[in-house]
Amino acid sequence: MQKFKAWIAAARLRTLPLSVSGIIVGASLGASKSTIDSVQKLDETYGGLVSWKAQVVWEMPLFWLAIFTTIGFQVLSNFANDYGDGVKGTDANRKGEKRMVASGLISAKQMKLGMIITAGLTLFMASLLIFTAFGNEHFIWAFVFFNLAIASVIAAIKYTVGESAYGYSGFGDLFVFVFFGMVAVLGTYFMFTLSLAWDVVLPAASIGLFSTAVLNLNNMRDIENDALVGKNTLVVKLGSSKAKRYHYGLLCGGMLCALIYTGMHFTSWLQLVYVVAFLPFLLNIITVANNKEPQLLDSELKKIALGTFAFAIAFGWLH
Repeated sequence: MQKFKAWIAAARLRTLPLSVSGIIVGASLGASKSTIDSVQKLDETYGGLVSWKAQVVWEMPLFWLAIFTTIGFQVLSNFANDYGDGVKGTDANRKGEKRMVASGLISAKQMKLGMIITAGLTLFMASLLIFTAFGNEHFIWAFVFFNLAIASVIAAIKYTVGESAYGYSGFGDLFVFVFFGMVAVLGTYFMFTLSLAWDVVLPAASIGLFSTAVLNLNNMRDIENDALVGKNTLVVKLGSSKAKRYHYGLLCGGMLCALIYTGMHFTSWLQLVYVVAFLPFLLNIITVANNKEPQLLDSELKKIALGTFAFAIAFGWLH
């Protein structure tokens, strides 16, 4: 039972809502575009009682496969992060959640095996997702997305694993923005529509910027330990003062992108309900501005993560 709890802890379930936020936004916007014709037929059949959102039911296999695939990538990333930092000794004196390899609850060999199994299962799930989205009719796109899945596995592992781990050289923020925001939202949107719309880049940027803010907050909390062990995150390179300003820019930029998209597609004030999810972001900015002890930022992580998740649901449903 203790070993099972250790694996659950290593999976870091609290990170999962953030990881699926991009899928929710991409699927919602994609379903909105791709189901107009089908819904018109449903409306004719059922006397106009069916809204386009009801059509999402027809897309459920694609949506849930995308969700589970993304969860697989996130758990793999969490395992790899635990393993990479553990074998490097980075987590020996870290603040926040206890890591399993560093604490000895899971050996490095066991974690490595867990990573291999998780990677295999995730690629299998990704294959089902790709086949569901493209079938036999769009082989080229299926090939592109399968290679994107391989790239996602590599990115998840290389964040902290190996001598060239990009999380140790300040590139973690860029990869989070690209994979959590652009790839998640635009990729999911494309699977639903087999097309791209330039304006969808705006909500993709919102999710990417909010997700990067979570990483930045995590790195601000760990700045002292990371600097001590040579983990040169962007926060370590910038210093606390500039990292705080960078953090404000991430959150404000994400909110602005969402508002611009809504303005471009405005039909009702109801569309702005999602701004309620911005409240924890604004409160977080105040907390970060007044923070003097980095370790106290740990409790702020879940606020931004859950705020992003709430934003994704409200934004996706109302657009």
